[in-house]
Amino acid sequence: MERIDMMKRVAITAALVTALAGCSTVKGWFAGKDAEAKKAAEPAELVDFQATAHPRKLWSTGLGDGERRIGARQAPAIADGRVYAAASEGSVYALDLQTGKQLWVHKTDKDEELRLVGGPGAGDGLVVVGSLGGDVIALDANDGQERWRAKVSSEVIAPPSVGQNLVFVRSNDGRLTAFDAASGERRWFNEHELPSLTVRGNAPLALGPGVLFSGNDDGTLTALAMQDGRVIWEQAVGLPEGRSELERMADVDGAPVLEGNTLYVGSFKSRTIAIDGPSGRPLWQSDHGGAGDMGVTSGNLVVSTAAGSVYSLDKTNGVASWSQPALARRSLTGPAVQGDYAVVGDFDGYLHWLRLDNGEFAARERVGRKPVKGRLQVADGILVVQNTTGELTAFRLD
Repeated sequence: MERIDMMKRVAITAALVTALAGCSTVKGWFAGKDAEAKKAAEPAELVDFQATAHPRKLWSTGLGDGERRIGARQAPAIADGRVYAAASEGSVYALDLQTGKQLWVHKTDKDEELRLVGGPGAGDGLVVVGSLGGDVIALDANDGQERWRAKVSSEVIAPPSVGQNLVFVRSNDGRLTAFDAASGERRWFNEHELPSLTVRGNAPLALGPGVLFSGNDDGTLTALAMQDGRVIWEQAVGLPEGRSELERMADVDGAPVLEGNTLYVGSFKSRTIAIDGPSGRPLWQSDHGGAGDMGVTSGNLVVSTAAGSVYSLDKTNGVASWSQPALARRSLTGPAVQGDYAVVGDFDGYLHWLRLDNGEFAARERVGRKPVKGRLQVADGILVVQNTTGELTAFRLD
């Protein structure tokens, strides 16, 4: 009996050792899968390439405290050879586009504690900024003197638009307000219902003859009459489909592009569509696109997706002529076009120039070590970029 009991104990011990070894093996399996999943979610590593373009830094200046983690995608505006940019602590700057020389600075009262994070809008002799508290401040573009102030119902993180003697301000609660450009008197407002979960950010507005085009957080584009805010038509850009609120996010957060009678607009649902401006009728749609801005050439649109791929789409039918997937998960900005290249910024402060004919990498530069999230602006062949710490940098291609 003692021998049998001893044999049983040996057998049980061996079984336990085998079981524990098996558990260790299973744990290793899951650890391996976790490691693979983690690696798959990491930003793509930058690839080496032979540079064929040569960006030259013209100038760089610090604007004080930037937006940092607010997520407003702060960016400058360019008009009449000047760069207008806002610092989050309440200052607005005018700089010469060619040299970066400061032309004027408007500083709000320190006691007001205004956070100007949405970036300015400029036009018709005005520079207009909004704050996290819903303040709207209009400045004279020539000297920075305050013209008027107004208030809206929520934070303003999209640049106001100026045109046809009106200033249009979109606040983060879905309300669009029109002010008289000369006096600041409110002319009208329009409210658009928001979904329960949206991408942080608002689309800049596009202005047409007597019509205002507004991208919305529910994935639609609305055409409104400028003079009274009346809705002319509304068209779905990205359909809010999915079982969770996260899956249903379909925000239109990039500025619609109006060329002639055709509108081009993208959505967070990775869709780009072309729309007939007067009627709102869709002309074509592509399953490549994103919530940000798009670069525009004579024959193509360049778009970046939420996943980090860049595509070139034919304007006439939306068919992709090339794609560049090597910047996956790098939180790309919308593209801008500079010369023969498309440019995107990323989460690590890098700018990437891609050839417009085939999407190949042509150049890479870094503007600090913090993210570039705002719109990339190009005027007179000069690219101007603002990162999240408030550093403003200009590049020209040699």
